[in-house]
Amino acid sequence: MSPPRFAIGEGYAFYQGPSADGVFHRHAAFQIAVAVRGEVGIVDAAGTPHRAAALIVPPMVRHRLLPTENLRIFFVDPHCAFADRLRERRDSGVAPAPELYGLGEHDIRHAAVRPAGELDPRLREAMDVMAGERISMPDLAARVGLSPQHLRGLARRRLGMPLTRWRAWQRLRRATEALREGRPVATAAVLGGFADQAHLTRQMREMMGLTPATVLSLLRSASAADQARRAR
Repeated sequence: MSPPRFAIGEGYAFYQGPSADGVFHRHAAFQIAVAVRGEVGIVDAAGTPHRAAALIVPPMVRHRLLPTENLRIFFVDPHCAFADRLRERRDSGVAPAPELYGLGEHDIRHAAVRPAGELDPRLREAMDVMAGERISMPDLAARVGLSPQHLRGLARRRLGMPLTRWRAWQRLRRATEALREGRPVATAAVLGGFADQAHLTRQMREMMGLTPATVLSLLRSASAADQARRAR
């Protein structure tokens, strides 16, 4: 079995490797879990186990992974084009997704860089603003020509989560990108917009089921493997 791998790109993140008995968490993204062999197992908030070759978890659905020897996990941002395909399924909880069993990182990468076609332009503008600056919800709503209540409702209907939750997910992405660049965890936390390293750790564990130390170890292993391949 190849060593565990973690990658992050525009609109997505990817992990391949083993999973232990995970803690309950929920993502501000779609999660697709695919077993390399056999089945992957996920338990939902009601304690119901789900097993299939591939499972999909919509944003904000509380769940935990069961131990699996080797699996691929994709985190898909709800504002990218690939998410349109996932929204068409209309699943409200953990569900089997046999059509996604052969999914690879390259399939996500190309579709994730394009914006979703189903998002209201005002919501997309609000997300662009939030990604680039700190702004209050009333000011953000005024910027895009909506009331705060209308903007909140639009986000919940189309993204499946509050905009504040989506912003936390974007901060996690920025912190993870800083880790990939070789920054220490404390520095990555600040660059991501978190109060401190402990804040980043809590948010990453809650929203990804991983810790910054685990992600940093995976990124370093992947970098070392890439360097070894180039040296051959």
